[in-house]
Amino acid sequence: MSARSRPPLDVLIRRLDESVPIPSYGQPGDAGADLITTEAAELAPGERAVLPTGVSIALPEGYAAFVHPRSGLAARCGVAMVNAPGTIDAGYRGEIKVIVVNLDPRESVRFEPGDRIAQLVVQQVERVRFQEVAELPGSVRGAGGFGSTGGHAAVVGPSATASNGYTSVIVDREGQ
Repeated sequence: MSARSRPPLDVLIRRLDESVPIPSYGQPGDAGADLITTEAAELAPGERAVLPTGVSIALPEGYAAFVHPRSGLAARCGVAMVNAPGTIDAGYRGEIKVIVVNLDPRESVRFEPGDRIAQLVVQQVERVRFQEVAELPGSVRGAGGFGSTGGHAAVVGPSATASNGYTSVIVDREGQ
């Protein structure tokens, strides 16, 4: 059965404030349902706040919800989430809250009740059993991480040799 033909997952939701709308999807095909804040807040540059959403949920076992930032807030206002994505476990029944930070170096950002502040993505998650071993099986990537696959020219100097043995030309954008 394809994802399109599956019926939607029923998730129990409790409004802690009757004026709060049930989270909804902005467009067909959206992965995240919009979450709003119930409180006004003003964040100066560098400040963070925990914003309440006025809802709590009960997820079925085997699912988790992930609170993701809104790209529009990031692009327009420099607002990010401190712990993105935030994880809501199946057993959590408290209010969903969003930890936001104003990364704009000059401008404050103001939130009003009803402003969309994040999006909630519900996903099926696997429960795993960890099995300790003396050695892990090999892979093409191996232990390479944090930039080992390239794809971004950092601002550090004329050239560098990556851990994979390739030489990367690194552009000093300040000196152009």
